[in-house]
Amino acid sequence: MDSFLYLIINTLSILIPLSLSFEKRVNYYNKLKNFLPGLLITIFIFILWDIIFTKLGIWGFNERYLIGISIIELPIEEWLFFFCIPYASIFIHYCKEELIHWFVLSKELTKWLTILLILFLLILSLLNFYKLYTFTCFLFTSILLGIVFFRDIKLLRSFIASYLIILIPFFMVNGVLTGSFITDEIVWYNNNHNLGIRLWTIPFEDIFYGFSLLLTPLYLSREIKK
Repeated sequence: MDSFLYLIINTLSILIPLSLSFEKRVNYYNKLKNFLPGLLITIFIFILWDIIFTKLGIWGFNERYLIGISIIELPIEEWLFFFCIPYASIFIHYCKEELIHWFVLSKELTKWLTILLILFLLILSLLNFYKLYTFTCFLFTSILLGIVFFRDIKLLRSFIASYLIILIPFFMVNGVLTGSFITDEIVWYNNNHNLGIRLWTIPFEDIFYGFSLLLTPLYLSREIKK
């Protein structure tokens, strides 16, 4: 049973969003037509990142929790992760936009929060350039924030609010992946390449990695649609 755990996590993550994709108020199925191109580009970027870091030993996977099928050195479960988690998380974002559309950050708050985040991430990335996960994650997120800030601040106002909601299931899913509730972690991290700060069992960098994993396809999809 242990060998199916990562697969089960992916399946449970996408089960409710997938079953509600045709719900009329959110109309997620029709939104996917615009969202899919940006998601595919994002999957390519993050899978490439994942392959390189796995080969470098910056992170890796516990075979105890895998079914044993790999594609280009990544377990099949990891490939599925990059579809299931964005699919489920963006579903939450669109639900928020339709059902509690008033829950957005003000333009002024978004402006100052984004500037502070960019400075915070840039400084930490440069101070930790030898910690490859910290450096690449924070640098990527700061650049992404800067681009979206200048190109589509309306998206940032909405998405940052959505991400506060998404963080609830994020901590549950990522918590299990990093060893909460189970004997050992499914995904392990080489602490020589991160800050060594854990929120529960989750590396601090994962908060911004997840943020970028979701904001990137949303932003790209809106740019492609223009």
